[in-house]
Amino acid sequence: SKMVINLIFQMEKPFPSFRSDCCSCQEKWIGYQCNCYFISNESKTWKDSRNFCISHNSSLLQVQNRNELDFMNSSAHFYWIGLSFSEEHNAWLWEDNSTLSQDLITMINMQNIAKKIHSYYFKNYTERRLNLNNYQCM
Repeated sequence: SKMVINLIFQMEKPFPSFRSDCCSCQEKWIGYQCNCYFISNESKTWKDSRNFCISHNSSLLQVQNRNELDFMNSSAHFYWIGLSFSEEHNAWLWEDNSTLSQDLITMINMQNIAKKIHSYYFKNYTERRLNLNNYQCM
């Protein structure tokens, strides 16, 4: 059976209704902690999800702090995030080429959600596989 191609979060609860008092978001986008998020109802490959976000002047979700981790943890679904493995750097990198911070790894472990993060094949193999998943733009 085919496996997903990147890091994804498996969440256990549906998204609550979030709103942000410090930003105005487009229709169908959710405001949370001064950021706007688009949560898809469609399934796409990681690459197609990334391209969709780029076409909407956004990027796949880059989890940077505990608030965003909690926000992600409020869903019952799998979503693509903007993290992929760079063979050149031998490291997990966000779309802006920053590395996955040790602080975030520690938070994930402290919240006991490490088991919800699944890493299988790197996005380099996307073209050879047809795995689909929902996505979030930020």
